[in-house]
Amino acid sequence: MPERRLNVRDTRSIKGKKIDKKYVLKNILKYLKPYSALLVFVFLANILSTVFSLLGPKICGLAIDAIGAEGGPDFRLIGYYSAILAGVYLLSAILLYLSTIGMGYISRGMVFRMRNDVFRTLTTLPVSFFDERQAGDIISVLSYDIDTVGESVANDIIIVLKSVVLVVGSLIMMLSIAPLLVLVFAVTIPVSVILTRFIVKRVQPLFRKRSAKLGELNGFVEEITTGQKTTKAYGCEEKIISRFEEKNRDAIDAYARAEYYGTVSGPCVGLVNNISLALVSVFGAIMFMRGVITPGDISSFVLYSRKFSGPINETANIMGEFQSAIAAAERVFRVTDEKPEKPDAEGAETLTGVRGDVDIENLSFGYVSGVPVIKDFTLHAKQGETIAIVGHTGAGKTTIINLLMRFYDPDSGVIKIDGKDISKVTRASLRRCFTMVLQDSWLFAGTVYENLVYGSDVSREEVINACKAAKIHSFITCLPQGYDTVLTDNAVNISKGQKQLLTIARAMLLDSPMLILDEATSNVDTRTEQIIQSAMRELMKGRTCFVIAHRLSTIKNADNILVMRDGNVAEQGKHAELLKAGGYYAELYNSQFESF
Repeated sequence: MPERRLNVRDTRSIKGKKIDKKYVLKNILKYLKPYSALLVFVFLANILSTVFSLLGPKICGLAIDAIGAEGGPDFRLIGYYSAILAGVYLLSAILLYLSTIGMGYISRGMVFRMRNDVFRTLTTLPVSFFDERQAGDIISVLSYDIDTVGESVANDIIIVLKSVVLVVGSLIMMLSIAPLLVLVFAVTIPVSVILTRFIVKRVQPLFRKRSAKLGELNGFVEEITTGQKTTKAYGCEEKIISRFEEKNRDAIDAYARAEYYGTVSGPCVGLVNNISLALVSVFGAIMFMRGVITPGDISSFVLYSRKFSGPINETANIMGEFQSAIAAAERVFRVTDEKPEKPDAEGAETLTGVRGDVDIENLSFGYVSGVPVIKDFTLHAKQGETIAIVGHTGAGKTTIINLLMRFYDPDSGVIKIDGKDISKVTRASLRRCFTMVLQDSWLFAGTVYENLVYGSDVSREEVINACKAAKIHSFITCLPQGYDTVLTDNAVNISKGQKQLLTIARAMLLDSPMLILDEATSNVDTRTEQIIQSAMRELMKGRTCFVIAHRLSTIKNADNILVMRDGNVAEQGKHAELLKAGGYYAELYNSQFESF
């Protein structure tokens, strides 16, 4: 049984678990590394922009002193200072623009690589990963979470860097003007820091919960959208609306709580900063009256105090966004760090020239430890035989297919193909030995032809021949562009039965020695099913076939029918033999026709 991994939902729903900031930072730095040179330029441009902006208050103070100079205002000097002020602010704006553009480019590159990495990781993960998760939950990581990280990198890093330079630069300038006035901040800054830390500590879990609730909402919407016809057929619209409203309310409440407490820090820190400004004004006026400081210096100091406290207030305001971005980044990196499907055994050989002899010996397996689905299962299938597997829902039919394809590995026992243990061969070569037609027919947005040749390299003539054998060629030629007709998402412009016929034709094009049919004709009518069965019998010659069927009339010609019951083979034999025995198979078969 594969080790159960900490999944996307798990990483968000462990109550009280702190976000691993070091883990998040290490991964973000990994994505920033390719942009090291550009980052240096962005940081230098941002620092120079901030330094130029720091010169403004000092120049303003000099201009104010020139207005109050002895003998009247010195307009020449005022004009000189004004020109310099305009120049430094223009340079500051240009450099800030360049740094913002650069950070935006880095952010886009990060998002692109991150989304590629998540998607690439998803293609390497075992089937169990997807069995345990909602599709909408995974989509939420691919879209919302990655976008949140990208926006934070594009905007918040610039804000924080600028804030650091402004705070340090403003402090230096204030110390050069009036060191005594700086003592005011010795009281107010610690208050701001303590207040911010107190709020952030309580806000972090709220942003994690917000992401979790949004993921749940996306998963619910994805499920309901997929099953829309079922909802209408059962008249459950009001019930579904009620459930959606409940989940929507939970998501909104979680969002509101996170935003509310996340934005509280801004006004609180702003209040403390305004108190410090009032104190600076009072003590500055006293110092002026005693002749210790000039009006220009007071003006410069007040402007610097605003530059000093403003970034602290701004940083406090974006702490909520930071928490959201960190929580989102952790969810993304937990997916990219998921262990891929267990690698092939060391020295695993490639299956070639497969005949199709299959031996299953004493197989036992359970999806959950201690809860077996298959118990001590044994089977021998000769080359070219058709093995039908029947039984009630949950009896273990599909599980056998999952184990044959190594979507899961057994807890005990062995499966051999042509005498070779499949655990000692490469998964890729094993899976190429099988062609699968599943109950849930899957088509992607593309042309009919592109869907048919998916996974195979065949000529157009071979495609047409396969479609004729599947009795779907005439239907395709009646489409507006024939084989080049574009199917919409989920192929909603054709019927479910026609979709199934297309997937059957696609399977016929794969030259593999073994075939798996999991309720492959469940979506076609009885007459069409008989035609397909006749055509497929010709194509199945020489192939070892495993057929899972609930409709027992479709497996009358099987070479061996396995009747599964509670994970065991209750009966096996040919159709006529099993009916004559009058056991569980006969009971299942007769129950399908007793209403007639």
